[in-house]
Formats: sequence, C-alpha cells, structure tokens
Amino acid sequence: MSSTRREFLKSSLGTATLLSLAPGVPLFLDRTARAAAPQRNAGETVLVVVQLAGGNDGLNTVVPHADDRYGRSRDTLRLPAAKLHKIDDLLGFHPELSAVSRLYKEGLLSIVQGVGYPNPDQSHFTAMRAWQTARPKEPHCQTGWVGRVVDATARPNEPDVPAVFVGQINQPFTLHAQRSVVPTLRKLEDATLRTPPGADAERHRQRLATAAAIAREGHENRLLDFVARSATAAYTTSRQIEAAAKQLGGQAREYPPFQFAGHLRTVAQLIRAELGIRIFHVELGGEEPGGFDNHANQRDNHAALLRQFSESLAAFLDDLRRDKLLDRVLVATYSEFGRTLEENGRRGTDHGSAAPVFLAGGRVTGGLVGPHPSLSQLENGGPKHHTDFRRVYATLLDRWLGFDSRAILGERFEALEVIRKA
Repeated sequence: MSSTRREFLKSSLGTATLLSLAPGVPLFLDRTARAAAPQRNAGETVLVVVQLAGGNDGLNTVVPHADDRYGRSRDTLRLPAAKLHKIDDLLGFHPELSAVSRLYKEGLLSIVQGVGYPNPDQSHFTAMRAWQTARPKEPHCQTGWVGRVVDATARPNEPDVPAVFVGQINQPFTLHAQRSVVPTLRKLEDATLRTPPGADAERHRQRLATAAAIAREGHENRLLDFVARSATAAYTTSRQIEAAAKQLGGQAREYPPFQFAGHLRTVAQLIRAELGIRIFHVELGGEEPGGFDNHANQRDNHAALLRQFSESLAAFLDDLRRDKLLDRVLVATYSEFGRTLEENGRRGTDHGSAAPVFLAGGRVTGGLVGPHPSLSQLENGGPKHHTDFRRVYATLLDRWLGFDSRAILGERFEALEVIRKA
C-alpha cells in the first residue's frame, strides 16, 4: 500500500469511523452493501417470524365463548361473548385484538388452530427450544431452524445476509447457525453510518466515497483494508436505508408507541431498502420465559400484550400495503405452548399444550385452518394439538421461501394450504 493511499485512508476514515460502527455491524454492513448492489434479490418473498415468549394463552386469544367448558373453567378470566370480536358462532377474538379482527375480515390473517407437537414438555426452556430448533426429539440440537436455513443457503465467496434479528433481547436460539453469523440490530441506526463527533456529515460521506474509489494496491495493511472496506460498505448501505426511509415523501407512517411496533417499523424500512434479507425475527414478551407467562393476574397483563401485538401488526401490514409490498411479506407467530383450560387460584393459568398460530400477509388464504381443539380432550391440562408445528414451518419453507423443508427439519412434513399463488 502506498504511503499516499495509507495517509488518505487514515485521514478519511480514522479511529472515529471504526468506533462509530456498532459491534457485529461492520460484517452486516459489508455483506448487505455488496449483496444489495445489483439488487439481485429485489422482489423476493420475505418472512417475518414473531416470538411470543412465555406461553401465550390461546384460549383467551381466540376465545371459544360458546363452549360451556370454557366458561365453567375460568371464574375470573372468562371473556363474555358480547365483548369479543366475533369470528363465528363458536369463536371470537380477545377484546384488545380489534386491529387483528380487522385484518381477519380483510382476508389478511389465517389462524392455524391446535398447533403443537407430540409429547410436549411444560418446561419453558425445553418447549421453547423445541420450537426454535424444530427438532423436539433432539434436546441437544445446537442450531435453530432459521440458523440452518442461513447455513444451507450460504454460498462461498458470496456476501449474503439471509436473516436478521431486530430486537433488544439476546438473540433467540432460532437464529443459531453452525457456520454463519446472523446479525442483531437493536434500532435502524445500527445499520447506518454515524458521523464522528464534530465532523461535517456531507464532507465525511464524500471522503468515504472517494476512499471507495481508490484501487487497492496491495495488502500490506490488512487491518486498514478491513476498516476501509467496512466503512465504505457502511456508506453504501447507509445511503440505501436512508433513501428507503425518505421514500415516503415526508409523510410519516403511523405506528403505535410500543417497542414491538418500533421493531416492525425497522423491518419495514429494511425491506424497502432491498438489502436481500429474506428472514426477519422479532419478539414480543422480552427475555424468556417472557411476559406471556401469566401464572397470576393474567387478565390485564395478557390484554396489554395482545393490544401491543394487534396494533403493531396492523400498522406494519398497513405500512407495507401502501407501498404495494404486502404480497411479498408473510408474518408468522410462535410461542412455546398454550395455557391450561382451568384457571389457577391466583387468577392466572399454567403451562398447557396446543395454541393457535397466526399467519398474516397479502397472500394468505385467510380464515380458520383446522378445527378448534376439543375442550373435552385435554393434554397437560390444556387443548391437545392436532397440527404439528413443523407443518407450519414446512409451509413457510417450501411454499413461501422456496427452501427444501426436509433439509431443514430433518424429515418431510405436509405443507398447509394457507398461501395463495402469486
């Protein structure tokens, strides 16, 4: 490397630029910038996976109000039919799911009922790990199902970033890979370049652009080359993301004031930036075991979480619909188990078994998928599953993302008929 080039890079980039990149983000910026340059993935389908940590009470989410067993089993937690958002003569949505009810009526939401797996475990850690690995028979499995997708789709010498976690908690095990690293973004600014303190933003950008145009003359200083490459990649990606954020022409998109909504807003902006990311993972409920673990005083806690979920999801889908992106995006929820039919003595419920899964997007078939589980045939005190959750995953992989589900899940599961063809 010539002394002239070395001195220019030092003055243009400097220590401040290196420090302005959050831990783990330079790799994300470098890969996404180079991968997105030709936009070869523009227009491909996108999956958004939502973790509801703690065990969501499916019976007070999609409520079987017309079943006497439900009413008799919940003295303080039963929800009167008059307050529900009606689905049919048996079922209704929780009162705080008004926005979800609207999505359902618009045909943008499918409810897969009775989802679980054989011989379910009631431990948070074990049950959640089963859903995250999609290998319930392998308790020591060291990779998540999305992590295996990332490993399987990685190509030598290609800078792909197939998946990203957007959230404040530790990255869920779903994204653990064997040979790849899935980046974590806590806010959109993590994926943009921050100008060093005291520096002129536009002048700093111009220097980065000039540095990117300098031909590499050698590799005597690999560290400096890495800093230059990361910084110039940050410049490129930053401009793409900022352009996507400004695409609205100054019209702010309304999102509710919830952290979960903020994460979905970040996902929407990253989708617009066309960085080639196929899978996003977000969460509601916090660190495991999570806020949905309502053993006591469930009524108000559960209602607050469902309101956040409902209003945030609706804002996200409405946002994408305005830009004609909704047909490219599918949202899928999961939680480690449902809750017991009987409420306990603390005005809460305990760990159960099956629960509904929500699928939302522009190409879902909409409506109910499968019957509501019978409340006369219980498992672990809660509804018994009739649909293996790996059938849901097979649907997401085979029918939506175009990946071979058998390679990811270890065996073949029949896909559900819940996605319309483009």
